[in-house]
Amino acid sequence: MCNMMDNRGVLSIIFDLDNTLVDTAGAGRIAIQKVYELLKSTHVQENHITDICNCFLRKLLHESFDPSEGKTIDDVRIHHWYEALQETQGTDPDPDLASSCYYMWKNTRLQALTLSPEVRSLLEELQKNYKLLLLTNGDTQTQWEKIEAVRCEGLFSVVVVGGDHPEQKPARSIFTHCFESAGVRPQDCIMVGDSLSTDIQGGIDAGVRATVWINSNCKSLPQGSVTPDYTVPSVLNLNDVLAELMLK
Repeated sequence: MCNMMDNRGVLSIIFDLDNTLVDTAGAGRIAIQKVYELLKSTHVQENHITDICNCFLRKLLHESFDPSEGKTIDDVRIHHWYEALQETQGTDPDPDLASSCYYMWKNTRLQALTLSPEVRSLLEELQKNYKLLLLTNGDTQTQWEKIEAVRCEGLFSVVVVGGDHPEQKPARSIFTHCFESAGVRPQDCIMVGDSLSTDIQGGIDAGVRATVWINSNCKSLPQGSVTPDYTVPSVLNLNDVLAELMLK
């Protein structure tokens, strides 16, 4: 009888946000194109513009942000653009240009971020039978701005942003916070996300029932990588996974 209770099915689904429910990478490409056009209109040498944009993206990728230092994420990212302009052109740029680049990039990215009608419809259907949780890594301001932009908060019983907590995914502590907030056990949940190192590893370490890797680029698993229980090209394939889990 006890075993039957343990296998009674999935009660809760934990979703990652970026590149799982919304195409953050695609929105980022649109945003960079807008900055390219802005720099072109300010007569920055065209052969420098791609390098400036790539330099910013590298800084973004390796960014470490500590809010206790008294700067906002906006300050930090304006400085990324300032350094990208400075390093590429070899001269001190106009600080206003760095600021313009940043706000063009930020605002365009937020405007381009969207929960597609298909994904919204899927979540609305799942909401009828499952407790849905959103668990996203990232800086507090940045992630809440995205959540607001895509108007998805009402679809989830619990929304957890990594930057609001001492540790982010894959740390067990933030998953424990999710389970406790939702009133569920790890084995009642599945974790759905695009990152093997944070979503899948985190879910496995936290003891969830199953992990689902969103592999939109159909990449092969890297050597030595953690192995997800299920791999699908899109979150829209999730019902197939849920149907399989019900048979187990």
